[in-house]
Amino acid sequence: MPDTQTIMKNLIRYGELIDNTTRRFVPPEGDAAALPPDEPGWEVPLATWLAARDALRARRHPVAVLLGPADDPAELAQDGERHIDPAGIAYIAIEFPSYTDGRGYSIAQQLRSHYGWQGELRAVGDILIDTIHYQARCGFDSFVVKEGHDPQKALQALGTFTVHYQREYPRPLAA
Repeated sequence: MPDTQTIMKNLIRYGELIDNTTRRFVPPEGDAAALPPDEPGWEVPLATWLAARDALRARRHPVAVLLGPADDPAELAQDGERHIDPAGIAYIAIEFPSYTDGRGYSIAQQLRSHYGWQGELRAVGDILIDTIHYQARCGFDSFVVKEGHDPQKALQALGTFTVHYQREYPRPLAA
């Protein structure tokens, strides 16, 4: 249960609006070896995942890996492989610091097409009603709607357009 944030029904996951119970792990300054408790619902930055990948994979509860806009998704693939081992990863979250920052779209497309990521791909950060449809077309299947935006309207926005001119990247079916 999150102790630092209020639970709110602002998570769209596989087309359904649900409570967001995710907790973001922020390593304490000066303690590079710190990890979150082995409990469900933790999201760790890529640097934490890379530093403790084996320990995190061995846990009872998988963690989510958070990629920032400047992170390289290739770092999730081990030993130069062209795929990402899903062991120990609950989902991959991609941070949108601003709705005008399009790097998250490219990261999502790379994860789906170049690295074969079949698991959940979650958009977090400055996620607006207007952007959700386009994020879904790039491979996202879950979205944490920004506070102050109506999550129900965001859910409806997924079906806004029925005809598209651009290519759509395939998304795996819900688990």
